Amino acid sequence: MNSIEFAQKNKERFIAMRRDLHKHPEPAWLEYRTAAMAADRLTELGFTLVVGEEVVKADSRMGLPSREAMKAAMDRAIAEGANPKWVEKMGYGFTGMVATMQCQPGGPVVGFRADIDSNDVIESDDPGHFPNQEGFASCHHGAMHACGHDAHLTMALGLAEYVAMKKDTLKGTFKLILQPAEEGVRGAKAMRDAGVVDDVDIFFGMHIGFDKKLSGCLACMNPGFLATTKLDATFTGYSSHAGGSPELGKNALLAACTAALNLQAISRHSQGASRINVGVLNAGTGRNVIPDTAVLKIETRGETTEINDYIKERVLQILKGAAVMYDISVTTEEVGGAPAGQNTESLALEIQKLAQDSGIFKEAPLVYSGGGSEDCAFFLERVIANGGRGTYMVLGSAIPAPHHNPKFNIEEVDMINGIAWLGRVAETYLK
Repeated sequence: MNSIEFAQKNKERFIAMRRDLHKHPEPAWLEYRTAAMAADRLTELGFTLVVGEEVVKADSRMGLPSREAMKAAMDRAIAEGANPKWVEKMGYGFTGMVATMQCQPGGPVVGFRADIDSNDVIESDDPGHFPNQEGFASCHHGAMHACGHDAHLTMALGLAEYVAMKKDTLKGTFKLILQPAEEGVRGAKAMRDAGVVDDVDIFFGMHIGFDKKLSGCLACMNPGFLATTKLDATFTGYSSHAGGSPELGKNALLAACTAALNLQAISRHSQGASRINVGVLNAGTGRNVIPDTAVLKIETRGETTEINDYIKERVLQILKGAAVMYDISVTTEEVGGAPAGQNTESLALEIQKLAQDSGIFKEAPLVYSGGGSEDCAFFLERVIANGGRGTYMVLGSAIPAPHHNPKFNIEEVDMINGIAWLGRVAETYLK
């Protein structure tokens, strides 16, 4: 049975799996049910699993939720059927895993990464929204798979099943990396720093969706991901009565506003694209109180890591300057980040030829540059620096709404084609 036949034969089972994941979304670092389900399945397939702190470096994690939120997520996952054994192994914020299948000796180490977290999005209640029509919309208010990671994990488990079925005809080692906390680019750095790709010779990442024009197509590399840094800035002043003693106050809100406006004035870089955005400003407690606290949530981006670092340094200078102007203090915390995307063009060219010959896709353009950022770049950067090769593919799908939108959905036929495609890739490189 080839990979196309395998994917078609098991189509209904994979669609049901994806819909179950979609119905039970779990945001970054809280993916206990999701990861436990995957761990059970991979164990059944004969994979060797490493879960928790061995593959997620504790002090490299970024943007962790509170321990209370993690405990609540653990309890909910178990109540919804998660195997308590895996939940205990994952502990507080170690929801990543690496599954390894040793095939016949003599081949390379081939790695594939899938992200498993959901977005902080409230799914649409529109009766015309396909998950509502079919009864698999999110049952967790405030969380939604609005970026296709439910399909990513389904494709990864489909690929794992195909590799397990074919292991006696393949050579080398297949390594599946299930990564938490891609949203906010928070999880890959901790897994990279734990060394999970240090032995990988050939590495693949893939994302579904992005552009309706790509429906039925596969783009073989995405060099357009921007380097990014996510920062939280907290201004701390001194509160006083706004009418009775305004001169005693130190206004954190005004400092934050001054910073927010001046951040937009950062000079752009001549060597490539750059971005700056203030997405959140929270400040103040009452109309007649001089605000003593204010929080900005900021992100920077750059076409290269160097350009992003330039923007980030200017941000830090402006934050400090705004604090000095109002005689208050400011602290910053880096809660996410990723380098610019790298791809090995020779590998992408091989993938393009393979995709064109596969009979799966109507077209296989070499490049798709969709912007945004992706922390899979940490894995690609490490593999390539170690002398390996890697590429990040884009699997097109006719999405009805943009990524991170309450009406986002994928065409499930594209997910099934993705399983067939990844099986073909595994057979090609595990030899």
